[in-house]
Amino acid sequence: MRFLAALLLVCSCGALAQTSKPLDNQPWELGVWAGGGFSVPGGTADTHTFNGGVRLGKVLTAEHGGGFFRGNFEWAADVMPVYYIWQPAPAKNAYAAGFNPVNLKWNFTNSAKTVPYFELGGGVLFSNNEVPAGTSNTNFLTHAALGFQFVVKEKQALTLSTRYEHISNAGLATPNPGINSVQFTVGWSWYK
Repeated sequence: MRFLAALLLVCSCGALAQTSKPLDNQPWELGVWAGGGFSVPGGTADTHTFNGGVRLGKVLTAEHGGGFFRGNFEWAADVMPVYYIWQPAPAKNAYAAGFNPVNLKWNFTNSAKTVPYFELGGGVLFSNNEVPAGTSNTNFLTHAALGFQFVVKEKQALTLSTRYEHISNAGLATPNPGINSVQFTVGWSWYK
């Protein structure tokens, strides 16, 4: 907890020197990220995840709204070459890769230094073993995320987020118990 508090303080101090807002003028975003988490009630229990990927995004609108809700709308896609799932015995752990072509993101741009955001997204996940066990090697991902982008250099930001993610085969196989997880991610983004 102290580490997270120190990290936030350093990011905030670094952001004070910035004069421009990196999400102005509808930039492209290129980012890298990694995260992991654990299962929560509503699906298969005792499951843990680790994943990493690359993001390409585009801010599609100018700022709209007022006060805290002032912001802009962004589309992004994630390629996830690393997605590891620890499953409870007797299931086998699974290495997977995925693609989220639809991430819809609202950036709350009232502050130039700390930009909160809300995101909804989804895609597909292909694994070497069935996830969960006895179901399918092809699954779909949906998520909702709350995060913060800390502008630490001009047109660069540290990103921290919490994501609720659902993994399910969408009825491609029976049964379809799914996995619900809470995940925490850290990333770095460049804006062009």
